[in-house]
Amino acid sequence: MLFPDYRPRRLRQNESFRRMIRETILTVNDLILPLFAIGGKGVKKPVPSMPGQFQQSIDNIVKSVKKAESLGIPAVMLFGIPDKKDPLATRAYAKDGIVQKATKAIKDKVPDVVVITDVCLCQYTDHGHCGVVDGNVIDNDASLDLIAKTALSHAKAGADMVAPSDMMDGRVAEIRQTLDENDFSNVPVMSYAAKYCSAYYGPFRQAAESTPQFGDRRTYQMDPANAVEAIREVSMDVEEGADIIMVKPALPYLDIICRIRDEIDLPVAAYNVSGEYAMIKAAEQKGWIDGTKVMMETLTSIKRAGADMILTYFAMEAAEELKQ
Repeated sequence: MLFPDYRPRRLRQNESFRRMIRETILTVNDLILPLFAIGGKGVKKPVPSMPGQFQQSIDNIVKSVKKAESLGIPAVMLFGIPDKKDPLATRAYAKDGIVQKATKAIKDKVPDVVVITDVCLCQYTDHGHCGVVDGNVIDNDASLDLIAKTALSHAKAGADMVAPSDMMDGRVAEIRQTLDENDFSNVPVMSYAAKYCSAYYGPFRQAAESTPQFGDRRTYQMDPANAVEAIREVSMDVEEGADIIMVKPALPYLDIICRIRDEIDLPVAAYNVSGEYAMIKAAEQKGWIDGTKVMMETLTSIKRAGADMILTYFAMEAAEELKQ
């Protein structure tokens, strides 16, 4: 019997061989930890649909960031739950807003960790949408000034990077211009450039208390069926001045990550979103899967698809695993 000249199993027979030829290497440098900041002191309120995740007061947020730093995680993403909401999301850009205060506290206590702030209005509006509402229509152009004001307020509070997630047309240009005009030209913009209108966001909306009070977000977030449109969206944000572009969610859109990585010459981020996290945690709790192995395989798949950085609620666990 004739055997092929190349036998792939030769280089799979032990872990040393497998390590030597491994094509995709996941490291702690790839991870960004999302955190939910809320008012009060000593608050650490579990998110029921996201085991291991919490709404935390600023004192506990700082503790979490210190732990992340000790594990080598280079960056965190801040989301805020305000003390009150209104139609124009005034707490989103207030000087004493929850994200602004959390940013200041982190930069004071843990200055070397990169603080990225989510720039959106949905957590701060009483209607739960990401822009200004006119009747039942989300007014794109009327929203831009408020989104840019929010980004500027975060930069003034010490944010190292701002990340608009609203999907309003033209918001990256508006933010870039506003930051530049106010002497924050060194603050990068990580744009949620290809953000799909996904059912995978359910647990996040519980954590961030941002469920729309009417309708849905299909008029501004992308149709899950579209791929070419993602390239157009990303290209627009690049032209408007984005420094990093993001695909969200990650797992159902690995093809989009791969395609954008091939076509766009900027760092690519991917958001391993709440629904992806929750499903793995639920199956792990049922004993149906090895949660740690599935977590690492999932994150590796996102990196393999082309992501340079991964926002993930698994960041702490993954960092612990990588240390071993």
